[in-house]
Amino acid sequence: MKTHQPLERCFTADCVEAGCDEAGRGCLAGPVFAAAVILPADFDSALLNDSKQLTEHQRYALRSIIEKQAIAWSVAYVDASEIDKINILNASILAMHRAIEGLSICPEHLIIDGNRFKKYKNIPHHTIVKGDGKYLSIAAASVLAKTYRDDYMTLLAQEFPEYDWKSNKGYPTAKHRRAIEQYGATPYHRMTFRLLDNQLKLEF
Repeated sequence: MKTHQPLERCFTADCVEAGCDEAGRGCLAGPVFAAAVILPADFDSALLNDSKQLTEHQRYALRSIIEKQAIAWSVAYVDASEIDKINILNASILAMHRAIEGLSICPEHLIIDGNRFKKYKNIPHHTIVKGDGKYLSIAAASVLAKTYRDDYMTLLAQEFPEYDWKSNKGYPTAKHRRAIEQYGATPYHRMTFRLLDNQLKLEF
């Protein structure tokens, strides 16, 4: 693994700040997950980074640490049918709102990975591009969102093993697209997404 610069502890000092991130936005199947995390001021981890830069083993090891040491954490999701109704951007934001709502402590400030967000209640927020590689709480949220979504897709794979969700987690791999072409779409597929390269008519 490459070494990386230590992440910042917070964006706004002297307040209860939660970091938020999502996972699964680019998938063809399954929900989009989001997490919100409030870390203590003395939280320290040399390993914690953007979840995409970590191995699977590292992500799950960090999840245990985050859940034990966080002041509060919450994970939520928006399923495929909701994604098709409101589009993936709105669904990603809704999943983050649901995660924030699930926190046992109400944050005073939010830092959001990316550049798009809709205000949650009256809590001030900042969007931060590539924030999961800059701030500890966003990185922690990225780890929780990613691992909980992976767990969910692994369970769905037991119901529909032919789509290889255990390995691809719903992302648009060649094997996933071939399975869609052969077997059609499932109730877990996002029908507003380009499921096939030539977008043949699909049958449930």
